Amino acid sequence: MAKYKAYPEYKDSGVEWLGEVPSHWNVAKTMRYFKIAMGQTILKEQLEDDGEWPVYSATEGDSYFGYVSSPQVKLGVGDLVIPARGNSIGSVKLVSGKSTTTQTTIYCKHLTQAIYPAFAYYFMLGNRKNLFWFTQTAIPQITVEEVGCNPILLPTYEEQGVVASFLDHETAKIDNLIEKQQQLIELLKEKRQAVISHAVTKGLNPDVPMKDSGVEWLEYIPEHWEQSRIGWMCNVGNGCTPSRENTLYWQNGSYPWLNSSKVNDERILTSEQFVTTKALYECSLPIVKKGSVIMAITGEGKTRGTSALMMINATINQHVAYITPRAKDKISPEFIHLWLQSKYQQIRTSSEGWGSTKAAITCSDVKCYPIPVPPLKEQAEIVRAIEEKKTIFTNLLLSCEKEIEILQERRTALISAAVTGKIDVRDWVAPDTQDVEEPQEATA
Repeated sequence: MAKYKAYPEYKDSGVEWLGEVPSHWNVAKTMRYFKIAMGQTILKEQLEDDGEWPVYSATEGDSYFGYVSSPQVKLGVGDLVIPARGNSIGSVKLVSGKSTTTQTTIYCKHLTQAIYPAFAYYFMLGNRKNLFWFTQTAIPQITVEEVGCNPILLPTYEEQGVVASFLDHETAKIDNLIEKQQQLIELLKEKRQAVISHAVTKGLNPDVPMKDSGVEWLEYIPEHWEQSRIGWMCNVGNGCTPSRENTLYWQNGSYPWLNSSKVNDERILTSEQFVTTKALYECSLPIVKKGSVIMAITGEGKTRGTSALMMINATINQHVAYITPRAKDKISPEFIHLWLQSKYQQIRTSSEGWGSTKAAITCSDVKCYPIPVPPLKEQAEIVRAIEEKKTIFTNLLLSCEKEIEILQERRTALISAAVTGKIDVRDWVAPDTQDVEEPQEATA
């Protein structure tokens, strides 16, 4: 792989983490080149559908929070927006048109033509971890003063432009590769869902005679399969949250208590929270036995409708439903779990429009879910076949995610190397073609 060359001469920057920089580059404080301040307070009710000024949000990426008509803070092309709180701290955004920003961000309005805005953007982005230290409070945050006192490196204006153009081109190639991996991940997830759905509704034998179930969720199923409902074959219920103010319910607790986030484990092997025996009985908490299935029944995120297999005995809160097979000689929890996974989207959709402000699934809903019932031996064969295929899909997904991680690290390293002078790109010329090729490795 081709390597970039270094500059011929370097000098000590005077900044420990920057180390040596090209001898003709200058180091200054960010406040010298930008007006730096917090964004304005914008309430949700002030947002307008037809407002002229987009409002930058304090999240990763270039998403907008909404629109307003007459903002106090007016930003334009070349200004910078820096999320100042939460997990997105330091995720710098380069403003591409007239806009404003909220009180959860810091804006940098450029004051001079001595600095190329895109170079400043890349400098902050590539050195995010070194520049944006934050106060470790309940909500991590950075301050205007800290941003203003941060160092910034400045080559000549022309050189800044070349570096920025080089990074525009190279990061676009990397971003294209990342996007392709993300598309592949979505395709793999869709394929995995289709494989599960086909197996639990059609079986493993493609030549088996089929029959019309007359039920929308089931459609055609093998002739020798029965059709039933969750409530006909299983006990269904949910739990509660004992009062946190009563220490006798929680202190030295030994019985596992699960909230809805645990369904993301898929197989429940451990618990992070425990209640006492006193809480178990006085709060009428259900004993959910190993071999049951649990499902999250509230929430707007992806958790609602997600199910998991219980590999331990535990109890649950009010946001989780348990499904415990009564007829263990007729249906297995593993098959129920796969069936619920295959119907995740239908479960989500059917629980969204019940007239309340929050989407939710009730235990009555769960009891009414239709389910096909193959012979128990065939259920085991289906589960075994699907688990083998899921392992293959999981490995492929992990490989894609690892590739994205490597590309993101390479992107950051390339940006950092270019804006700190570790590589010399002054002779770089944009190629005539825009073919995607593997990006070069950043080395000194």
